[in-house]
Amino acid sequence: MIVVTGAAGFIGSCLVAELNACGYYNLVLSDDFSRTDKTRNWRTKAYIATVDREDLAAWIDRMHASIDVVFHLGARTDTTEQDESIFDHLNRHFSQAIWQRCAQYEIPLVYASSAATYGAGEHGYDDRHALVDQLVPLNPYGRSKNDFDSWALQQTAQPPHWYGLKFFNVYGPNEYHKGRMASVIFHTFNQIQQNGAMKLFRSHRPDYKDGEQSRDFVYVKDVVNILYWLWQHHPANGLYNLGTGEARTFYDLAANTFQALGKAPAITFVDTPEDIRDTYQYFTEANMQKLRDAGYDQPFHSLEAGIAEYVQQYLVPGAIW
Repeated sequence: MIVVTGAAGFIGSCLVAELNACGYYNLVLSDDFSRTDKTRNWRTKAYIATVDREDLAAWIDRMHASIDVVFHLGARTDTTEQDESIFDHLNRHFSQAIWQRCAQYEIPLVYASSAATYGAGEHGYDDRHALVDQLVPLNPYGRSKNDFDSWALQQTAQPPHWYGLKFFNVYGPNEYHKGRMASVIFHTFNQIQQNGAMKLFRSHRPDYKDGEQSRDFVYVKDVVNILYWLWQHHPANGLYNLGTGEARTFYDLAANTFQALGKAPAITFVDTPEDIRDTYQYFTEANMQKLRDAGYDQPFHSLEAGIAEYVQQYLVPGAIW
């Protein structure tokens, strides 16, 4: 059996779609299934059981002998949330409980970390383990992810194969439920549909022009390909960046969304909200050499190709992958 946590969410449900496409149907989906706005992400997928996330640890204790791998993608991902107790429960303690069981029962584990661990990037974007305890994330979400990475690296009891993936800015189908945390492509598409224009955040730093804030945007289909590859190929255990290795501007992101709809860009700027202004990342770019050295040699979707597919095949028809 293959266990996927966060299976009703964005990346989790896309991984389930990819596993189904690869011929795997013996999936056990774990999440908070009370969220009805996420139901269509998973209800038409092929799987054998669902387990509420609060029951998962005990379920693993009972069923461990039948589990081939755990993909732990469930987390609280809201970068604006300030309640540390939420992150303690979902991102730290829940993840520790899953790690401990994968170590005890010798189950491979692939889990979601985040590029939010890198903070303002003052130490770069290098996935070397020695840097983890030097990183200064900008918000409680990033701290919770970095805290777990640090904890994992200190454990003597480890799963036989384990990989912590520092996701950069992932975009693509199945993010309809994410609200404010959805990708700028999703928001651009909706604003174009509503009023024919898009408002991006203005720069509040003199070294960046409006719209030139840059991130490493990675298409979710590349992300799930790498998750699957890690499970199949067993490179060295540890933390790995998961981006494209190329930063692009938010202006590029929005302009390509217009282009995918056959429209000329109509982009203006608004102040970055005060509640995130001081912790806003102006630049991220993954160093992908570690994953390449481990043997992953597949190309990534270009930003242009990824946005075109996402907009035309999913957003326009309102489709789920």
